[in-house]
Amino acid sequence: MRILSLICIILISMLTSCSDSEKEKQLQERENSLIAKEKDFAAKESEYQNLLAMRDSIIKETDSVVINTLPADILGKWNGKMICTESNCAEHAIGDQRNDIWEFSENGKTVLAKVTDRSGNLKVYSGNYSGSELNLNSNEDSTATRKTEINLIWNKLQINNLKGTRKVTANNNCVAKFTLELEKAKK
Repeated sequence: MRILSLICIILISMLTSCSDSEKEKQLQERENSLIAKEKDFAAKESEYQNLLAMRDSIIKETDSVVINTLPADILGKWNGKMICTESNCAEHAIGDQRNDIWEFSENGKTVLAKVTDRSGNLKVYSGNYSGSELNLNSNEDSTATRKTEINLIWNKLQINNLKGTRKVTANNNCVAKFTLELEKAKK
């Protein structure tokens, strides 16, 4: 009987030791799975913290681009008078005078100026306003022989009067400069 009891004890301890190693193996697999999930979570948390920091820096960052809108007093129609002050172009003589109708408008950040001459010809200029200076360039197609640059510069904005310069440059290096005075059109 003693031998039988001893055999039973040995068998029971063998069975329990087998199941213990199985359980231990399962526990080790679970622990490894949890460690992998913790690493994934830590990586995602780090990415989340980086995104939060980037968002906060964007919110705190002040925009360095200043967009000046054209004062409402400048929008609308103006009567323009140009007098040629310098020229080495055959078609422009010093003292030549032109009268045009100017109409200023805005399209987003871009200032538009439509200029109609006495013959009814329309020319469109676009550019930007910087607070004390309005720079416009002609919107001619790439086949045009002339490039027209207009700079309206005023030190003191007067509600009904703008003064500036107009420069016309042709491909043969001729340059004509004009004084430009605009007076607000009566409604």
